[in-house]
Amino acid sequence: MTFQSSQTPQAGAESGLRVESASFGYGEAVILREITLAVREGEFLSLLGPSGSGKTTLLRLLAGMAKATSGRILCRGEAVEGPGIDRGMVFQDYSLFPWMTLTENILLAIDRVNPGRNRPEKLDLAEEYLGLVGLAEARGKYPFELSGGMQQRGAIARALALGSSFLLMDEPFGALDPLTRMKLQDLLIDIWSHADPPRTIVFVTHDVDEALYLGDRVVILGASPGRIIAEYAVALPRPRSRSGFFKTAGFRELREQVLEVFRQDALAQLEEGDQVKGAGEAI
Repeated sequence: MTFQSSQTPQAGAESGLRVESASFGYGEAVILREITLAVREGEFLSLLGPSGSGKTTLLRLLAGMAKATSGRILCRGEAVEGPGIDRGMVFQDYSLFPWMTLTENILLAIDRVNPGRNRPEKLDLAEEYLGLVGLAEARGKYPFELSGGMQQRGAIARALALGSSFLLMDEPFGALDPLTRMKLQDLLIDIWSHADPPRTIVFVTHDVDEALYLGDRVVILGASPGRIIAEYAVALPRPRSRSGFFKTAGFRELREQVLEVFRQDALAQLEEGDQVKGAGEAI
């Protein structure tokens, strides 16, 4: 199946997603501070960070589901003012409507993009998308009749059916068992690598191995407040064999560098906390 994005770049338009000096917070609580980031068209970007680093918040800014308190978000050179069909979102909790069958969930997306198509054509499209994620035989089932992995595959199929050029994925495999998680990682890579035109994926995770295995590039957020503390190109060839990838010296070296960044940031946070505590005791 060849995927058609709902939006193609205009001649002369800046491609990809951009975050320019964006901050976000509630009152005095700062969640994100001065984030500047460019996501290239067709890139698979892993956004890695511990709990509380603002990964989900940054994804919501990119999706237009929240508005930066300062700075701006751009999609292909245009300011993001709200959600758009060009930016599909996949959540950790599967987000399928429980009162609808899998097919009906997919049809919601197809109706949004192709309102003029007749019912049989839409049903054929829905079956193609479900077949892509291995759920053709489950098309008549309701979400509660499916395992967590099957529900997440359904959520991915619905996002693909929107034809979005950009897929924003918020720890979509975080609640799954390790084996199902690995299978869906490989499925996602296969879908992304064969998409025509290319899709751009921003994938949020707190798992270092997952971030490196999936991504072309890994951007690391530190916590309190969230800010970019490092980024690494994953200059390891594709397609990646799972058995071979994790044995390479390149992976092991990169993994140790990422973990060291986390260690140093955690130590800095602890030292800062001790300094604040000491100052309070002195007062």
